[in-house]
Amino acid sequence: MELSIDTVGEQSSVAVSDRGRMLTEISWESGRRHTPSLTPMIDLVCRQTGNAAIVKQELDAVFVDIGPGAYGGIRSGMAAAAGLAVALDLQCVGVGRLEIEAFQHASSGLAAAIHRASRNTWAWQIFWGPLDRWRELEPARTGGDFELQRALADAKRFCGRAGVICGEPERLDEETASAVDDAGWLCSPPSLNARRAGVLAELGWRRLEDGQGVPPAALEPLYLREPAIGPQPQP
Repeated sequence: MELSIDTVGEQSSVAVSDRGRMLTEISWESGRRHTPSLTPMIDLVCRQTGNAAIVKQELDAVFVDIGPGAYGGIRSGMAAAAGLAVALDLQCVGVGRLEIEAFQHASSGLAAAIHRASRNTWAWQIFWGPLDRWRELEPARTGGDFELQRALADAKRFCGRAGVICGEPERLDEETASAVDDAGWLCSPPSLNARRAGVLAELGWRRLEDGQGVPPAALEPLYLREPAIGPQPQP
């Protein structure tokens, strides 16, 4: 069995799976208080799967969302994943937020996951399906509205058609939303934009099967931009 942890946004999710097939999943509004709520939710999802102590002892791997997203949320999930992996001698797999969001639309063929990184900046990553040939078209990138529209246009030319925009399409401004709509892109509804640990479980298992499991110390967060916190310049 595997435990999946996603805490990169204001909604968090945990799941227990068997070879990537979700057994139990819990999602909740964590806000910015990821750490206080995470451990009780991990215990709860294990209890709902069976005897919590036995479930934890039967875990074979931990999958975790590595971002981009809220810095505190990313670190909270990764710390919990690493702690469990060290305690139980498990392998870890890190999966990016944008792929988790896009993978729910694998059957659509072309899926562009977008995330508002700051007031004037987007993070995005574009993937191409179907499921058995799922792959990224380019690594996660950041840029403004113009750069995002250009990346979408390039992907459309490469694939021969537009696809689905998921993640946070509701945050597109009116001009950009109109431009992508005119280009034939479809914006995913909110019900299909929520990240789910069950989706992370399937992606994590695919990577684990491909030999991409790593020790917990090798997990790396995906920030795309430097944290605002850190050493401050001296006056």
